[in-house]
Amino acid sequence: MIIWGVLQLGGIFTPGLLDDVDSVYLEVAREMLVRHDYVTPYVDGIRFFDKPPLMYWLAAGSMKIFGPHDWAGRLPLTLLVLGLIFSVYSLGRRFFGERGGFYSGLAIATSIGPYLFTRFYIPDVPLALWMTVSIHLLLIALDRVRTHESALKPMLGFAAVTALNVLTKGFIGLVFPVGFALIFLLLTRQIRAMLRLHLVASTALFLLIALPWHVLAAIRNPAIDANARGWFWFYVINEHFMRFLGKRIPHDYGQVPLLLFWGMILAWLLPWAVFLPRAIRWGVATLRTQGMKARASEAPLTLFLWAFTVIGFFSLGSRQEYYALPALPALAILAGGQLERAEDPLHPGSRHAGYFWTRWLLLPITTLAAVVCTWFAITAPTPPAGVDISDLLTTNPERYTLALGHLYDLTGKAMGFFRFPLILVAVSMYAAGLTAWLLRRKGKCYAANVTLAIAMMGNLWGMHEGLARFYPILGSKGLADAINSVFQPGDQIMLDGELTSGSSIAFYTRQPLHLVNGRVNGPWYGSFWPDAARVFETEDSLHQAWASHDRVFLMTYEPQRRLTDLRPFGGVYELKSEGGKTVLTNHP
Repeated sequence: MIIWGVLQLGGIFTPGLLDDVDSVYLEVAREMLVRHDYVTPYVDGIRFFDKPPLMYWLAAGSMKIFGPHDWAGRLPLTLLVLGLIFSVYSLGRRFFGERGGFYSGLAIATSIGPYLFTRFYIPDVPLALWMTVSIHLLLIALDRVRTHESALKPMLGFAAVTALNVLTKGFIGLVFPVGFALIFLLLTRQIRAMLRLHLVASTALFLLIALPWHVLAAIRNPAIDANARGWFWFYVINEHFMRFLGKRIPHDYGQVPLLLFWGMILAWLLPWAVFLPRAIRWGVATLRTQGMKARASEAPLTLFLWAFTVIGFFSLGSRQEYYALPALPALAILAGGQLERAEDPLHPGSRHAGYFWTRWLLLPITTLAAVVCTWFAITAPTPPAGVDISDLLTTNPERYTLALGHLYDLTGKAMGFFRFPLILVAVSMYAAGLTAWLLRRKGKCYAANVTLAIAMMGNLWGMHEGLARFYPILGSKGLADAINSVFQPGDQIMLDGELTSGSSIAFYTRQPLHLVNGRVNGPWYGSFWPDAARVFETEDSLHQAWASHDRVFLMTYEPQRRLTDLRPFGGVYELKSEGGKTVLTNHP
């Protein structure tokens, strides 16, 4: 609870919303409140069919209670992370006892991936939560079948959680848990147990929860013509099947190479991933000696199959850096089990392995990270007064379709902006590796693991501080605040390009954004509906608006080009420049 409170709850207030999916999804939730339409998502007044509604509903409910603030929109995801921590603890306790569950919870709470990918509002960590809970409920149901008790309640829970999974991430929310269940039953030769798993009642409950929104969305958004082919085509065919094949229209996302995707899985579970080799070796040995039907094999079979189901699925289709997150709870529990065995006097080999991997993998990794951070903290030049961080970065627009694409923009000169976060990470990494090694060398495994978790709190908070300093590149709250300070009824706000170039401005100003040459990507499909907001502008309409008596705010990445372009049509005044983006206006 302390870890969650510091890292998750303490981090929802800063920085501002990021441009792209973070602010787009929360703006959808805000517009749901304004429109009182909880079936058809809209963004910037345009239908938006990319994702199912549960994350929108949760954010909208939170903002209904607390107001349309960014922290209120983030709060549901923060609470779902707490649920994930305790669900991992609970399943880890089933497999490896109280201490194993505790270490599993520590691992998922302080790993890099689950923290990094809750800094913006995406549904992949909630998907990991539903996956964890559904698998645990399935195992409880099978326990009851073996003891000739009713499995109705856990199976109804499995159905309800799977329905929430579908409403969170789409059809993979059904494919993952059901696919896992079928393969698990086949491998353990329990396929006949399906007769006692109350499939009719469970399916009925699943449909009762998951089906209404899908039916209503299809009815309210039918096909109109060859361009507006309806909700069903875009959400079911395009967003699911075509995305899996890498042929989704529009193709506004990147593709991570397969080997890099696999490597990142271990990176997201650092530092606890260093204990996975021994855990995997234990699991393979258990399955070989005990067989898949043995109760002793339940933990390794469940965790291996779980991770393989998720990782294998995305290895075959489109994938981004964070798509493997639903597999991380399984790997965290594997690591937690290894740490628990290292304390058991009946498993001296595990204790030696824990020390071995701490000495030869954890200590070098953390020391290397600490040395690199220390080097940059000491050698990075202090940025001159008044210099914007964007002036010291490179630009790599071909990388920006990836979630972490902007990291490629960093340069040595820019590291001066990150001196405090670098120092914080360096100190934390020195403590994480060296202290854990010394304590484990003395046989104090519990103290070593808790120290490692506490050190990771410092490391992750350093990442948060780094994100706050990098925020002007990733978000536009400062520009939105500048617009709000002078905005009057009748003024127009325009973006020079697509919506995601400054989508957080829509959330913070509560105003529609007019898009100059921006009828692409997210709003493109919804723009074919007759009720689409008239927000798409051309160069000619921009020039006409600039020459009018009404005030226009234009956010652009190319201020010099726009200065030359707009001067023949009226005055051009700079309101604010930040993060490589500038807001120009036609009236002082």
